[in-house]
Amino acid sequence: MLALTLSILIIATLSSSPLVTSHYSSSTLESPPSSLEASPTFSEWRSARATYYVAADPRDAVGGACGYGDLVKGGYGMATVGLSEALFERGQICGACFELRCVEDMRWCIPGTSIIVTATNFCAPNYGFTSDGGGHCNPPNKHFVLPIEAFEKIAIWKAGNMPVQYRRIKCRKEGGMRFTVTGSGIFISVLISNVAGHGDIGEVKVKGSRTGWLSMGRNWGQNWHVNALLQNQPLSFEVKASDGKTVTSYNVAPKDWTFGQTFEGKQFET
Repeated sequence: MLALTLSILIIATLSSSPLVTSHYSSSTLESPPSSLEASPTFSEWRSARATYYVAADPRDAVGGACGYGDLVKGGYGMATVGLSEALFERGQICGACFELRCVEDMRWCIPGTSIIVTATNFCAPNYGFTSDGGGHCNPPNKHFVLPIEAFEKIAIWKAGNMPVQYRRIKCRKEGGMRFTVTGSGIFISVLISNVAGHGDIGEVKVKGSRTGWLSMGRNWGQNWHVNALLQNQPLSFEVKASDGKTVTSYNVAPKDWTFGQTFEGKQFET
């Protein structure tokens, strides 16, 4: 697992547990709209810890292990989080939304505050340290790594490695799901982003005007792929979230689509 190669300064508490952008398989700090609502099945608060990282250059585009690329251009901005191995679920969790609040250490917590973030990255374990001696992201630790812009919404930066509580919530996103089509020839790769509802995706199918529905495989994070000749025909997508709900977007990409383009489809209801 490779560490981020972008110009990121990680604070001392993170130096042993770098975020990574490898294919292991959440704005400007604009949090998702306040109308985000918790699902009854997500309502339980659980204990974890959180640290932060600082970008050396605010223009840096920190992508992440979920494959979203430039998070600012993608609409996620700094309302994002990297998850430890105990939470990351080998990339299945990518796109899920969490609410975090600072607890216990009232010297550093900002009372009455919480933040909403989307899972976009992975914090790799470092087995050169014990899980309670510097290996913050080692199993079985439940650990969140936040941009400092998000961290400072709930705690003072001097807190460092901070006790928090978290819960899964439904994601509410502006606009429809986005499908970014890349690849070459018969290899089609689709990055699916800006997903509302449960946020994380379990299954994807694609259909051309001259094909039936074709199941796509998870390449990494939220990048899905299929080997099929789909050029010169409009593309439709069927996306199933982790809760089993399905949204079908017909003819999202026009007949003359080309690799590198992004198209907007329907959205999950929240």
